[in-house]
Amino acid sequence: MTKSALVDVLVGGTQVVAAAITAPLGRSRYNRWGATDAEVRAAMPGDDLVAAPRLGYTRALSMAAPVEGVWPWLVQMGQGRGGLYSFDALENLVGCDIHSVDRIMPEFQTLDAGDLIRMGPAGYPCFRVRLIEAPRHLVLVGADPEPPHPEATADAPAGIATWQFQLQPIAEGRATRLVVRQRLACPRSSSVMWHLVEPVGFVMERQMLLGIRDRSVGGGG
Repeated sequence: MTKSALVDVLVGGTQVVAAAITAPLGRSRYNRWGATDAEVRAAMPGDDLVAAPRLGYTRALSMAAPVEGVWPWLVQMGQGRGGLYSFDALENLVGCDIHSVDRIMPEFQTLDAGDLIRMGPAGYPCFRVRLIEAPRHLVLVGADPEPPHPEATADAPAGIATWQFQLQPIAEGRATRLVVRQRLACPRSSSVMWHLVEPVGFVMERQMLLGIRDRSVGGGG
Protein backbone atom coordinates (compact mmCIF):
# COMPACT_ATOMS: atom_id res chain seq x y z
CA MET A 1 0.00 0.00 0.00
CA THR A 2 1.38 3.40 -0.97
CA LYS A 3 1.78 6.23 1.53
CA SER A 4 -1.15 8.18 0.01
CA ALA A 5 -3.35 5.07 0.13
CA LEU A 6 -2.44 4.51 3.78
CA VAL A 7 -3.39 8.11 4.57
CA ASP A 8 -6.72 7.56 2.79
CA VAL A 9 -7.42 4.49 4.90
CA LEU A 10 -6.41 6.11 8.19
CA VAL A 11 -8.18 9.44 7.63
CA GLY A 12 -11.27 7.98 5.99
CA GLY A 13 -11.48 5.10 8.44
CA THR A 14 -11.27 7.45 11.42
CA GLN A 15 -14.05 9.60 10.01
CA VAL A 16 -16.25 6.57 9.36
CA VAL A 17 -15.79 5.33 12.94
CA ALA A 18 -16.56 8.79 14.33
CA ALA A 19 -19.70 9.14 12.20
CA ALA A 20 -20.89 5.65 13.16
CA ILE A 21 -20.34 6.28 16.87
CA THR A 22 -22.25 9.57 16.84
CA ALA A 23 -25.18 8.17 14.86
CA PRO A 24 -28.12 8.49 15.27
CA LEU A 25 -27.53 11.72 17.22
CA GLY A 26 -25.52 13.10 14.32
CA ARG A 27 -28.04 12.19 11.60
CA SER A 28 -29.76 15.56 11.58
CA ARG A 29 -26.38 17.19 10.98
CA TYR A 30 -24.81 14.93 8.37
CA ASN A 31 -28.03 14.43 6.43
CA ARG A 32 -28.11 18.15 5.68
CA TRP A 33 -24.38 18.85 5.72
CA GLY A 34 -23.70 22.27 4.17
CA ALA A 35 -27.30 22.75 3.00
CA THR A 36 -29.48 25.73 3.90
CA ASP A 37 -33.06 25.41 5.12
CA ALA A 38 -34.24 26.61 1.71
CA GLU A 39 -32.16 23.99 -0.11
CA VAL A 40 -33.49 21.22 2.11
CA ARG A 41 -37.09 22.30 1.43
CA ALA A 42 -36.69 23.03 -2.28
CA ALA A 43 -37.89 20.61 -4.91
CA MET A 44 -35.27 19.05 -7.18
CA PRO A 45 -35.55 17.13 -10.45
CA GLY A 46 -35.95 13.46 -9.57
CA ASP A 47 -37.92 13.95 -6.35
CA ASP A 48 -40.99 12.47 -8.00
CA LEU A 49 -39.23 9.14 -8.59
CA VAL A 50 -39.37 8.40 -4.85
CA ALA A 51 -42.56 10.08 -3.71
CA ALA A 52 -42.45 8.79 -0.12
CA PRO A 53 -38.81 8.20 0.92
CA ARG A 54 -38.05 6.20 4.04
CA LEU A 55 -34.57 7.75 4.21
CA GLY A 56 -32.88 10.65 2.49
CA TYR A 57 -30.70 13.70 2.72
CA THR A 58 -29.78 16.99 1.07
CA ARG A 59 -26.18 18.22 1.17
CA ALA A 60 -24.48 21.18 -0.47
CA LEU A 61 -21.15 22.84 -1.05
CA SER A 62 -20.02 26.06 -2.71
CA MET A 63 -16.98 26.15 -4.97
CA ALA A 64 -15.11 29.00 -6.63
CA ALA A 65 -15.57 27.73 -10.18
CA PRO A 66 -18.35 28.32 -12.73
CA VAL A 67 -20.86 25.57 -13.41
CA GLU A 68 -19.12 24.87 -16.73
CA GLY A 69 -15.95 24.09 -14.77
CA VAL A 70 -17.69 21.76 -12.30
CA TRP A 71 -19.95 19.84 -14.68
CA PRO A 72 -17.21 17.82 -16.47
CA TRP A 73 -16.06 16.29 -13.17
CA LEU A 74 -19.61 15.26 -12.35
CA VAL A 75 -20.27 13.74 -15.78
CA GLN A 76 -17.20 11.50 -15.77
CA MET A 77 -17.63 10.02 -12.29
CA GLY A 78 -18.02 6.29 -11.75
CA GLN A 79 -15.96 3.13 -11.48
CA GLY A 80 -14.03 2.51 -14.69
CA ARG A 81 -14.48 6.20 -15.55
CA GLY A 82 -13.16 9.19 -13.60
CA GLY A 83 -13.65 7.63 -10.18
CA LEU A 84 -15.59 8.99 -7.22
CA TYR A 85 -13.07 11.56 -5.90
CA SER A 86 -13.36 10.19 -2.37
CA PHE A 87 -11.21 7.88 -0.23
CA ASP A 88 -10.23 5.49 -3.03
CA ALA A 89 -8.07 3.24 -0.87
CA LEU A 90 -10.86 2.82 1.67
CA GLU A 91 -13.31 1.86 -1.09
CA ASN A 92 -10.79 -0.50 -2.60
CA LEU A 93 -10.46 -2.39 0.68
CA VAL A 94 -13.91 -3.77 -0.14
CA GLY A 95 -13.03 -4.43 -3.78
CA CYS A 96 -14.56 -1.39 -5.48
CA ASP A 97 -11.53 -0.92 -7.78
CA ILE A 98 -11.91 2.88 -7.82
CA HIS A 99 -9.16 5.06 -9.28
CA SER A 100 -10.06 8.74 -9.16
CA VAL A 101 -8.40 11.01 -11.69
CA ASP A 102 -7.21 14.60 -11.37
CA ARG A 103 -7.94 15.58 -14.96
CA ILE A 104 -10.93 15.94 -17.23
CA MET A 105 -11.17 12.90 -19.49
CA PRO A 106 -12.69 13.69 -22.92
CA GLU A 107 -13.63 10.05 -23.49
CA PHE A 108 -16.05 10.19 -20.54
CA GLN A 109 -17.68 13.54 -21.26
CA THR A 110 -20.58 12.01 -23.16
CA LEU A 111 -23.35 10.83 -20.88
CA ASP A 112 -26.92 10.06 -21.89
CA ALA A 113 -30.14 8.96 -20.24
CA GLY A 114 -30.02 5.20 -19.69
CA ASP A 115 -26.23 5.01 -19.33
CA LEU A 116 -24.84 2.91 -16.48
CA ILE A 117 -22.75 4.44 -13.68
CA ARG A 118 -20.96 1.84 -11.56
CA MET A 119 -19.84 2.10 -7.95
CA GLY A 120 -17.61 -0.96 -8.36
CA PRO A 121 -17.03 -3.95 -10.65
CA ALA A 122 -19.70 -6.43 -11.71
CA GLY A 123 -22.07 -7.26 -8.86
CA TYR A 124 -21.53 -3.97 -7.00
CA PRO A 125 -24.15 -1.20 -6.70
CA CYS A 126 -24.79 0.84 -9.82
CA PHE A 127 -27.08 3.53 -11.17
CA ARG A 128 -28.80 4.38 -14.43
CA VAL A 129 -28.92 7.95 -15.71
CA ARG A 130 -32.57 9.01 -15.63
CA LEU A 131 -32.15 12.71 -16.44
CA ILE A 132 -29.25 14.80 -17.67
CA GLU A 133 -29.52 18.50 -18.46
CA ALA A 134 -26.05 19.95 -18.96
CA PRO A 135 -24.66 21.78 -17.10
CA ARG A 136 -27.28 21.96 -14.36
CA HIS A 137 -29.00 18.68 -13.51
CA LEU A 138 -28.04 15.01 -13.23
CA VAL A 139 -30.44 12.42 -11.81
CA LEU A 140 -29.37 8.82 -11.24
CA VAL A 141 -31.63 5.92 -10.23
CA GLY A 142 -30.46 2.72 -8.58
CA ALA A 143 -30.17 -0.29 -10.90
CA ASP A 144 -29.90 -4.04 -10.42
CA PRO A 145 -26.22 -4.98 -9.79
CA GLU A 146 -26.66 -8.00 -12.07
CA PRO A 147 -26.77 -7.73 -15.90
CA PRO A 148 -28.59 -6.33 -17.77
CA HIS A 149 -28.85 -3.87 -14.85
CA PRO A 150 -32.50 -2.82 -15.18
CA GLU A 151 -33.42 0.41 -13.47
CA ALA A 152 -35.28 0.02 -10.18
CA THR A 153 -38.94 0.95 -10.10
CA ALA A 154 -41.08 2.30 -7.29
CA ASP A 155 -42.56 -1.14 -6.64
CA ALA A 156 -39.22 -3.02 -6.73
CA PRO A 157 -38.94 -5.56 -3.85
CA ALA A 158 -35.53 -4.20 -2.83
CA GLY A 159 -36.68 -0.59 -3.03
CA ILE A 160 -35.58 2.35 -5.13
CA ALA A 161 -32.99 5.07 -4.59
CA THR A 162 -32.21 8.27 -6.44
CA TRP A 163 -28.96 10.24 -6.49
CA GLN A 164 -29.69 13.79 -7.61
CA PHE A 165 -27.19 16.53 -8.44
CA GLN A 166 -27.91 20.19 -9.12
CA LEU A 167 -25.45 22.92 -10.08
CA GLN A 168 -26.52 26.49 -9.38
CA PRO A 169 -24.48 29.51 -10.52
CA ILE A 170 -23.70 31.99 -7.74
CA ALA A 171 -21.50 35.09 -7.42
CA GLU A 172 -22.67 36.34 -10.83
CA GLY A 173 -21.68 33.05 -12.42
CA ARG A 174 -18.13 32.97 -11.08
CA ALA A 175 -18.90 30.24 -8.55
CA THR A 176 -21.17 27.23 -8.14
CA ARG A 177 -23.46 25.82 -5.53
CA LEU A 178 -23.49 22.02 -5.81
CA VAL A 179 -26.53 20.44 -4.16
CA VAL A 180 -26.79 16.66 -3.88
CA ARG A 181 -29.78 14.69 -2.68
CA GLN A 182 -30.70 11.06 -2.19
CA ARG A 183 -34.17 9.65 -1.64
CA LEU A 184 -34.63 6.00 -0.71
CA ALA A 185 -37.74 3.87 -0.43
CA CYS A 186 -37.03 0.38 0.89
CA PRO A 187 -38.82 -2.43 2.72
CA ARG A 188 -39.15 -1.90 6.46
CA SER A 189 -37.02 -5.04 6.95
CA SER A 190 -34.06 -3.24 5.27
CA SER A 191 -34.36 -0.06 7.31
CA VAL A 192 -31.85 -1.10 10.01
CA MET A 193 -29.24 -1.98 7.40
CA TRP A 194 -29.62 1.38 5.66
CA HIS A 195 -29.33 3.23 8.96
CA LEU A 196 -26.01 1.45 9.53
CA VAL A 197 -24.82 2.33 6.02
CA GLU A 198 -25.87 5.99 6.35
CA PRO A 199 -22.85 7.35 8.31
CA VAL A 200 -20.41 5.54 6.01
CA GLY A 201 -22.16 7.02 2.99
CA PHE A 202 -21.95 10.48 4.53
CA VAL A 203 -18.19 10.30 5.05
CA MET A 204 -17.56 9.04 1.53
CA GLU A 205 -19.91 11.52 -0.13
CA ARG A 206 -18.59 14.49 1.82
CA GLN A 207 -15.09 13.61 0.64
CA MET A 208 -16.43 13.26 -2.90
CA LEU A 209 -17.94 16.75 -2.78
CA LEU A 210 -14.68 18.16 -1.44
CA GLY A 211 -12.82 16.25 -4.16
CA ILE A 212 -15.02 17.76 -6.88
CA ARG A 213 -14.52 21.20 -5.38
CA ASP A 214 -10.75 20.91 -5.21
CA ARG A 215 -10.49 19.57 -8.75
CA SER A 216 -12.86 22.19 -10.16
CA VAL A 217 -11.06 25.06 -8.46
CA GLY A 218 -7.69 23.60 -9.43
CA GLY A 219 -8.86 23.40 -13.03
CA GLY A 220 -7.23 20.08 -13.90
CA GLY A 221 -7.50 19.54 -17.62
